[in-house]
Amino acid sequence: MSDGLVRLLDGNTFVVSEETGDIDASPTIPSGLFSFDTRFLSKWILSINGERVSPLTVEEIEYFENRFVVVPTMPTPLADVSVSAIRDRSIGGSFTERLTLVNHEPEPVELRIRIDVASDFADLFEIKDVRNKRGRYYIRVGGGCLRLGYQRENFCRETLISSTAPPQIDEQGLTYDVRLGPHGRWTTDLHVQALGLDGRDLRESLQGTRGRGRKQMRQDLADWLAAAPRLTCDSPTLARTYRRSLADLAALRFMPLTAGGHALPAAGLPWFMAIFGRDSIFTSIQALPFTPDLAATTLRLLALLQGVVLDDFREEEPGKILHEIRYGETTGFEEQPHSPYFGSADSTPLYVILLDEYERWTGDAATVRLLERSARAALRWIDEYGDIMGDGYVWYQRRNEHTGLENQCWKDSWDAISFRDGRLPGLPRATCELQGYAYDAKIRGARLAREFWHDPAYADRLEREAAELKERFNRDFWVTDGEYYALALDGDGHQVDALSSNIGHLLWSGIVEESRAARIAEHLLGPRLFSGWGVRTLATGQSRYNPIGYHVGTVWPFDNAFIAWGLRRYGFHREAGRVAEGIIDAAGFFDGRLPEAFGGYERELTRYPVLYPTACSPQAWSTGTPLLLLRTMLGMEPRGEHLVTRPAVPPGMGRIELLDIPGRWGQAGALGRARPERH
Repeated sequence: MSDGLVRLLDGNTFVVSEETGDIDASPTIPSGLFSFDTRFLSKWILSINGERVSPLTVEEIEYFENRFVVVPTMPTPLADVSVSAIRDRSIGGSFTERLTLVNHEPEPVELRIRIDVASDFADLFEIKDVRNKRGRYYIRVGGGCLRLGYQRENFCRETLISSTAPPQIDEQGLTYDVRLGPHGRWTTDLHVQALGLDGRDLRESLQGTRGRGRKQMRQDLADWLAAAPRLTCDSPTLARTYRRSLADLAALRFMPLTAGGHALPAAGLPWFMAIFGRDSIFTSIQALPFTPDLAATTLRLLALLQGVVLDDFREEEPGKILHEIRYGETTGFEEQPHSPYFGSADSTPLYVILLDEYERWTGDAATVRLLERSARAALRWIDEYGDIMGDGYVWYQRRNEHTGLENQCWKDSWDAISFRDGRLPGLPRATCELQGYAYDAKIRGARLAREFWHDPAYADRLEREAAELKERFNRDFWVTDGEYYALALDGDGHQVDALSSNIGHLLWSGIVEESRAARIAEHLLGPRLFSGWGVRTLATGQSRYNPIGYHVGTVWPFDNAFIAWGLRRYGFHREAGRVAEGIIDAAGFFDGRLPEAFGGYERELTRYPVLYPTACSPQAWSTGTPLLLLRTMLGMEPRGEHLVTRPAVPPGMGRIELLDIPGRWGQAGALGRARPERH
């Protein structure tokens, strides 16, 4: 299943093109060559003798290289194609395309090969919301190169294009007049560099890394895959999805200057190739049993960027963990607050959760001690700045009156939080999962304080506050006429009573009273929320339900992974298995790459998962979803110096074996076999 776009990715640099390999950007499709939030190519169109090409095949070799076989005219039963072209493309900081023309005739042919080139140097925010550029464009031809440029004060970006075969260069592109002998071939290597101020390579100046060649990147990927736990299983879909997830996680690695060459997950292509607090934390939790170094880098970098002052424009507060950081023009000129932007209420408690979970898996006490001040500041934020209303809950309300997110939870679209009748609640808002995260952060913070920070009084206080929060939450959020937890409270303390997938996050946080857990599990696996592929973000029957609405009815794989994890925590093994099996089945329709979201249609209605139109793919926490589902199905949990497993493999999965699982125990293995269902 494909959206008709082909992607190349290497950290913060990526290419999105058509299936011909052409780039012909439009306001609605983010195609082009991008690096650090700026588009460096908005047009890259191949023509042969004046005709644009048509695709024969596209081969996505790895995340950083692919191959297009194209022809100037499509073959028919009565006429063969005389010439074809092969576009071998790779990205390793810069963008390289090897263009090969092949003559299939026994006679020589004369060809005019043309590549039309342009760049609008659009900021990613400008693609979503078209604006007039305030700088000046320039084009320079010389030295066998085409240089496209844009400058606004000290903000400068350039695209430098060169070719091994000498072309005729004009301001709109490159032309080659080629004579191909009988069955002859012609090749040129095209090289495109993204440059910043003073003509410096943009990646080197902003990230501290140089571009890498294909050989080096292949070796890097091979080493990355070899270091991961080895999976053998009966399900071909699970095996393919696992390998694809590991490779996509490698593709999404982002290496900022401050991380000393270490990587953390960027959020997703194309819109979110940047550091996101929430997304990087969730993905690091998912990946802990497989590649714990991602969590270590995430924790350290987010601590370095943690809020220290009150800043309404960026919504920064002392102790707060950032939402995202951007490098484009609109951020540089403070037309957007993303330098960094702190508009999320969940990243901060999630930071403490990740720190504790990281230590439980790795035994890295040194990092826990190193980050004590940051963790304490995050816990302090929950009570001092998160509790806007002074009632012990975590709330959010936008402090920047002109821009930023109105909903500052993971469902951050404008209409994601609503009453069951469709009304939107007033601000501030306190969504239910935020309270679960705060509860979990206090419980985990207490463990860290007692075992590593040598502060038992602080640990006692956090545990007391967590217990009070749990009691208060189970009183105020419980919807008695539906027997589930409200999606949120509004600013007047009224229950925002829509039935949503958020209640599943309460299970993995542990804030749900045992006596109510079974009812929550019934709702999650009931027909209103469970589509057959996964749990919908919003239940059918709610006024705003839409099976292809961003947060109001679609199925989000990451959401389901954490729901399954929570179901297992409360002992609902069969229900967790149903969720895991549905999501893995869906992955098979996406060639093993789970998208950001897909439609919430009933499985019996469509018989395949329907792709959400603008879903990110790959997206970090969707990439991490199969990893957390494996942990859930195998029941893997660290207990002291040991890895404990309690497999509960769903019937359709057969046998699952995972070897060389890294952790404080060295390396361990886990084995699970499905048991036949009893009727």
